[in-house]
Amino acid sequence: MSLSQVLKMTIMRLSKHALAPVLILASVLGAQGEVSAQQFSQEFKQAFHWRSIGPFRGGRTRAVAGVPSQPNVFYIAAVNGGVWKTTDYGHTWMPIFDDQPTGSIGALAVAASNPEIIFVGSGEGLHRPDLSVGDGVYKSTDGGKRWTHLGLRDGQQIAQIAVNPRNPDRLFVAVAGHPYGPNEERGIYRSTDGGRTFEKVLYKDENIGGADVQIDPSNPETIYASLWEAREGPWENGSWNGPGGGIFKSTDGGATWRQLTKGLPEGVVQANLAIAPNTSRRLFAAVATMTGVNLFRSDDSGESWAIATTDTRPATRIGGGDLPVFRFDPKNAEVIYSASIVCWKSTDGGKTWTGIRGAPGGDDYQNIWINPVNTDIILLGSDQGAIISVNGGRTWSSWYNQPTAQLYHVGADNAFPYRVCSGQQESGSVCISSRGSDGEITFRDWHPVGAEEYGFVTPDPLDPDI
Repeated sequence: MSLSQVLKMTIMRLSKHALAPVLILASVLGAQGEVSAQQFSQEFKQAFHWRSIGPFRGGRTRAVAGVPSQPNVFYIAAVNGGVWKTTDYGHTWMPIFDDQPTGSIGALAVAASNPEIIFVGSGEGLHRPDLSVGDGVYKSTDGGKRWTHLGLRDGQQIAQIAVNPRNPDRLFVAVAGHPYGPNEERGIYRSTDGGRTFEKVLYKDENIGGADVQIDPSNPETIYASLWEAREGPWENGSWNGPGGGIFKSTDGGATWRQLTKGLPEGVVQANLAIAPNTSRRLFAAVATMTGVNLFRSDDSGESWAIATTDTRPATRIGGGDLPVFRFDPKNAEVIYSASIVCWKSTDGGKTWTGIRGAPGGDDYQNIWINPVNTDIILLGSDQGAIISVNGGRTWSSWYNQPTAQLYHVGADNAFPYRVCSGQQESGSVCISSRGSDGEITFRDWHPVGAEEYGFVTPDPLDPDI
C-alpha cells in the first residue's frame, strides 16, 4: 500500500475526532519527503467538509415575504445568512441561496401574479456599524431552486424591491449605495423587462441613496419612494446623516417624480413608507430628520400629511438605530403594525398603540408581512430571526430553528469535544459543543458565556472552563 493510500485512510479515520486537524498535520509533516504539497492539499480538501454546529437561534432578519395563495409558504433572508424557505408555517426552514456568492440580504419580493418569481436584493440595506455589503439583485423563476444575477452590482446595499402586482416584468429597486463612501449606482431604479436591464429613475447625487419604494396595488402606475442621505465611518458607531432625503411620488410608472412636502418636516434624512392595500389613498410614514423621528399619515395619496400620534413608542428606532417599518392590515386601513423595538398594533388608524409582541423589553423587530387573503397570518422578521402567527398574533412559531446567528469574534477551547464560543448579535453569547452526546447537537450542548454581541470570548488554553 502506498504512503498516499495510508494517509488517505488515516485522514478518513481521524476526521471523526476533534483532534483530527492536529494529528493529520503531524502525519503529513512527517512525510514531507515523500508526499508533495500538491498531493497533500488535494487529499486534505477531500477529507474535510463543512458542517453546521449551530446555534439554532436566529439572527437579524430584515427581508421577509410570503405567498398569499400558499399560506404555508414563506421566505426570509438574514442580513448575513442567505435566503430561507419554509413550507410548513415556519416549523422548519431550508436554505435556498447557499450556492450564491453573497449571504447578505436586505430585500425580498415575491411576484403577486406568479409566486414562482422571487427577487432578492443583497446587502443589508441598513446603515449600521456592523453591516455587510452585497453584489446586486438576484432572481428565481422556480420558487428559489435556481438563481440568476441581474445587475446593480455596485449598489452594495439594496434596501427594498417592489414588483408590479399585475406584471412581474416591472419592478423598482431602492439602492442605498456604498455605506462608507460616495458612488453613482444609488437611488431608485426601474426595470421593465424582468430585471434584465435597470434604469435609474430617481436620483439626487452620489451621497444620497434609495431607502424605500412602494407600488400602489390599486394603480401600479403610482409609485412612492424615499431617499436617504447617510454615511458610515470606518470606526465603531461612526456615522453621519444629512437632510437631503425625502418622500417622492410618480403617477406615470416611474418616468417622472415630484417631492411630497405638505405637512412634512424640512430636512428629511430618511423615511419608511406603507400603503393601505384596500384604501390606497391612505399612507403611513416613519420620517427621520436630524432632530428625531415622527409618524405621519396621509389620507389623500400623499398630497398632505399630518402627525399620526403623540405616542412615541412605535416610532422608536430599532435597536436605537434602524428606522421602524409599518404595514397596514390588507383588509382594514384602521389596523397598522409597527416593527420597532416592540411589535406594536394600532386599531384606530395610528392614533393609539398596543404592544403585541416583545413588550415590555423588546426584541428589535425589523419587518412585517401580512397575508392579504387571511390577515391572521403574519410573518415578523427581527434581530433574533423570523416568527409566524396564524391567529392574528396570539401565538407565534419559534425562532430557535434558524442557524442564522451573527457571531462576530469566534474562539475555540481545548475541551473534548471542543467548544466554539462567541458573542451573538442581539442574543448575548453562546458557547457550543462541536459534537453532541446524543447523536446530534441539541440545546443541552450550548449555553451563554460572559460576553455581549461584539465582545470577544477567549477560552483559557489550560482550563476550558475559564
